[in-house]
Amino acid sequence: MAGARRSARERGKSDPIDAEAVARVALREPDLPRASLAGPARDVKLLVDHRRRLVRSRTAAANKLRWFLHEIDPELPVPSRGLRRLCVFDLLDAELDGHQGVVAEIARDLVGECRRLTVQINGLEARLGRLVEALTPSLLDIPVCGVISAAVIIGEAAGASRFKSKDAFAHFTGTAPIPVWSSNKVRVRLNRGGNRSINHALHMIAVT
Repeated sequence: MAGARRSARERGKSDPIDAEAVARVALREPDLPRASLAGPARDVKLLVDHRRRLVRSRTAAANKLRWFLHEIDPELPVPSRGLRRLCVFDLLDAELDGHQGVVAEIARDLVGECRRLTVQINGLEARLGRLVEALTPSLLDIPVCGVISAAVIIGEAAGASRFKSKDAFAHFTGTAPIPVWSSNKVRVRLNRGGNRSINHALHMIAVT
């Protein structure tokens, strides 16, 4: 779209300008592959997006909760990444029962909110596991490719068959290097484009 925008008669970026650019590209390239996301694959995409929103909400609540817990008792031990485990919530509830005041009251509410969100997130992960196992069990056979990474790949790819080659898929995911040759000297640079959700999932698989 950047190339189409540069060649346009009017400068700038807006919805009408982008719509016209998309129409010009579609007319110039009649054989473009069509993304298709329906049925169970669309359910996977929707559930992954919903889980991501819930995780963001839990992170915000957990950060606020840590602030209040430190105010109540600076020596209170809260494990790293512990505010996503139900057993830690049980311990915090027992600890907060012995404290009075508005801060402790809000902290108890935040513990309940984190617990509720964690139960929802765990339920979504279990549901995604069943869907991924039914759709593409081969993804889960890849070492360290977990349910969430596999679900992101399924939802964002919108049908792997639409890619003409593995190189085209690598370009879509931002894992194909960008050539920057000069004077017949072969050089490439990191691709910072492509689908960043799949790119992050592949990065986590590689790092793990």
